[in-house]
Amino acid sequence: MENNFTKKFESKVLETIQKYKLCSKKDRIAVACSGGKDSTTVLYLLHKFGFNVFAIYINLRMSEYSENCLKELRRFCKMYEIKLHVLDTKQIYGSSMCFIRSRIQQKQKLSNCTICGIMKRWLLNKKARELHATKLATGHNLDDEAETVIVNYSKGNLLLGINSGPATGIVADKKFVQRIKPLYFCSGKQIYEYAKNAEFPFWHEKCPCAIGSYRIDVRKFLNQFDDSVKENIVNNFIKILPKLRREFFDKQKKVIYCSVCGEPSRNEICSVCNLVSGKFK
Repeated sequence: MENNFTKKFESKVLETIQKYKLCSKKDRIAVACSGGKDSTTVLYLLHKFGFNVFAIYINLRMSEYSENCLKELRRFCKMYEIKLHVLDTKQIYGSSMCFIRSRIQQKQKLSNCTICGIMKRWLLNKKARELHATKLATGHNLDDEAETVIVNYSKGNLLLGINSGPATGIVADKKFVQRIKPLYFCSGKQIYEYAKNAEFPFWHEKCPCAIGSYRIDVRKFLNQFDDSVKENIVNNFIKILPKLRREFFDKQKKVIYCSVCGEPSRNEICSVCNLVSGKFK
């Protein structure tokens, strides 16, 4: 039997989907899965709500961590009869993400999370498009979004957060699969409690390579406060987001394609190709 917390949590997620028109029953939704609580919860709820979903997992080849995450995700997808597509960095790039990062960091002073995040977003969009997805759902939650606002504010450029809303994308484009974040207003603590109550398999350990980044420092700072502080940060950002997107749209009214790989980009050369060439800014 569902308890009161479970009902409220599911209602909050469904309300976010409906209020921000994140998806419909006509959509084919790819869910970017890591094997952890957040993305597994998104996959579970979208499936439970009756949406057409499938999972995508990027095997970063990070020894036992990646294998354990994939093992739990396979268990979950088998339980609920959800199609799972696995991308392997060793097959795509010829090596693990750890090796790729180390080579890039020999030329550029970038954190593990920055490099990994850029490459995963590129891969996910490309694969979701190839699989004819109309939406790409991620497990980003309230904690993640509050951190993003603070990080971008401290860099003096809130325009960096134009894709930080419940749904991304300013200009529709055939090569860009719109990303949606159904857990946008749910905290990490709430998601963990929901996932535990639902008793579905997920990997509990954090990524062993998520160290030494400014975002982690911001996370530690925000975790001193209760969820209401994060809610205030995110809700106030949501109010100015339309203005930020209009400002960006005035500067760039169409999607640019990377001159190297042909994928959607904000600049002439995309972030992934700049990483590989050693010219990331």
